[in-house]
Amino acid sequence: MKQQIPHWGDKPYVSLDYSLKQQYGHKVYRIAIDGGMTCPNRDGSLHDRGCIFCSAGGSGDFAGNRATSITEQIENGIQDLEKKRPVKYFIAYFQAFTNTYAPVEYLRRIFTEAISHPRICALAIGTRPDCLPEDVLCLLTELNHVKPVWVELGLQTIHERTARYIRRGYPLSCFETALGQLRKRNLTVIVHVILGLPGESTDDMLATVSYLAHRDIQGIKLQLLHVLRHTDLALDYEAHPFPLFKQEEYYDLICQCIELLPPRIVIHRLTGDGPKKDLIAPLWSSNKRSVLNAIHQELKQRNTWQGRRFYE
Repeated sequence: MKQQIPHWGDKPYVSLDYSLKQQYGHKVYRIAIDGGMTCPNRDGSLHDRGCIFCSAGGSGDFAGNRATSITEQIENGIQDLEKKRPVKYFIAYFQAFTNTYAPVEYLRRIFTEAISHPRICALAIGTRPDCLPEDVLCLLTELNHVKPVWVELGLQTIHERTARYIRRGYPLSCFETALGQLRKRNLTVIVHVILGLPGESTDDMLATVSYLAHRDIQGIKLQLLHVLRHTDLALDYEAHPFPLFKQEEYYDLICQCIELLPPRIVIHRLTGDGPKKDLIAPLWSSNKRSVLNAIHQELKQRNTWQGRRFYE
């Protein structure tokens, strides 16, 4: 017997857009901020070249200008977005590099500046599980009583062999400890996963998503692997080209990932952004709107769903 696919808004999964509209009654947009951080994978503490896939901007290629204040970055972001559409509230997204890798006094100043802005409704802080000391956890807990605080953790994969290759720099147990500490403090946790890392099979990728489906996380970002210029991944790809997803293969994998995820986990991302000028491969991914439309068309065509996602 065929199962009816539930819909949340116009999609058969709980999207970030749908979740925010339910919470705030209208669309909410993110403003990417550069808080002036670095990373233990760049300053020599763990390594000096970053994760193998990471761009020179520390995954914050679309963030604001770190030479300006947090308030200026927010105001500039508001102006840019309001040129395109009317917007009421925004999320301050500290995106570039590792955004808890600094003295707590500095973090208090910049996070408080952001959260105090009258048009900011939440903070999203991108960081690493090994950069959450007790004093920073206490600060995040304090701020979470002012406005919601989301902590975005870059896990990428559960497989240790892949983690060593990409120079992640911490074991899975570190992620699990950090997740437990964050959830004990009622902080929202969003986890980043990269699909298509060299050497990983479809089963490996689905194992990562299945692992997260059974963890106390509130959101997930599914990121297609991009090979970007000026990264060590690009050097590897040029020297020894490894297989990358074809469009139809990726669409099928994304559908399988969604089938594994329960509706309590908000899906923030299905593909990803990268600066087009630096994209080496896969070139078909450069048109994000087209990719998302194709994924949603594939989802509509699937009228049977497996797993426990809709029936928990």
